[in-house]
Amino acid sequence: MKKLDSLRTHLLASVPEIRNSPEKMEIFVDKGDVAVRAGSLSFEYSYTASLWVQDFSASVDKLLVPVLAWIAANQPDLFEKGDRKPFTFQSDLLDAETCDITISINLTELVRVEQQAKGLKVTHLPEPVMLDQFDGVPTGTKLWAGLIEDVAGTIETVTR
Repeated sequence: MKKLDSLRTHLLASVPEIRNSPEKMEIFVDKGDVAVRAGSLSFEYSYTASLWVQDFSASVDKLLVPVLAWIAANQPDLFEKGDRKPFTFQSDLLDAETCDITISINLTELVRVEQQAKGLKVTHLPEPVMLDQFDGVPTGTKLWAGLIEDVAGTIETVTR
């Protein structure tokens, strides 16, 4: 399951609190299944990825916005679902400044399996390109480029 590694890499690059203490983050699969069709070894993973961050002391926005940006790039269909809820989360407040956060994301991965002369070729297929974009955001803008905090304490999205 390649999306778990991708999510981990993205959060390590995007969230300074996780980059500085990677041992405080765990990513795992809560439940999953595999869907197949008769006559083919190709399949689809379908699973709930759980992201657990312990002792998070920054603004929760600094974690949730990069998760949303990762979903926009790696599971964009979650933005098109009727309920407009791409993930769920729980938080345990440890004190006035820290919390433990668990985020659950329902993910899928398509895997093509082809017979080749030397055996089987397994290919993880990319997500389809979604043609609709966010209003006011130019096509190709990488929303996950980073977050900065100004002196007033508000969070601003920086694009590349």
